[in-house]
Amino acid sequence: MEVFPNRYPGRRYTIEIIAPEFTSVCPKTGLPDFGTIIIHYIPDKHCIELKAFKYYLLGFRNMGIFYENVVNRILDDVVQTCDPLWVEVKGEFKPRGGISTNVVATHEKAVS
Repeated sequence: MEVFPNRYPGRRYTIEIIAPEFTSVCPKTGLPDFGTIIIHYIPDKHCIELKAFKYYLLGFRNMGIFYENVVNRILDDVVQTCDPLWVEVKGEFKPRGGISTNVVATHEKAVS
């Protein structure tokens, strides 16, 4: 993941990133999982560069990982990379066996 400088660091505004073609692999069955990753964040000093983010998500394509771990790992990586004021990562995963799953994780920067 890469970032670029936020030209408006004193302004609170929200960026939404929607990746509707997310794929990973179920670690139990080895079958592909499909979903949409949605990120809402309020940037501080840096914004996420989208082309690099697309390639970052491709890294999950052959990875055996549970939905909950996907969302929390993306959240951790976003926080580590761009240190936003606030971020929410949501995974909306397609039904498997008649059950669909949505996972949401958030982080807020501590005010000092």
